[in-house]
Amino acid sequence: MTQQIPENLKYTQEHEWIRQDGKHAVIGISSHAQDTLGDIVFVELPKVGSLLSAGKAFGVVESTKAVNELFAPVSGKVLRINEELTSNPQLVNTEPYEKGWMIEIEMSHPEELNALMDAAAYKNFLKHP
Repeated sequence: MTQQIPENLKYTQEHEWIRQDGKHAVIGISSHAQDTLGDIVFVELPKVGSLLSAGKAFGVVESTKAVNELFAPVSGKVLRINEELTSNPQLVNTEPYEKGWMIEIEMSHPEELNALMDAAAYKNFLKHP
């Protein structure tokens, strides 16, 4: 299967993606990550109002193969979580960049985005991890 790697997102080496909208950003896991994990059966997300630090764990995604931590691409405060994943975690598999998003944050240090990979760099990273 060809990996979807939208050009408008930034990516981490842990396969999270982030879509910036001003000081707000939406975070999820990449198509590559969900493909590697297999069928996702459970997602644990932080509470609204939680403070995240770049590079630190903020949740867990559990699949039929493994349990993996989710890491914050940037620092910020959780504004919303994708409540739909509680009853339908498979959305991460079927629509990782749309309905399978995980959290929305208000970034405290938007300049942290500069340390993340753009789509071209992420494609290259997947070829040569």
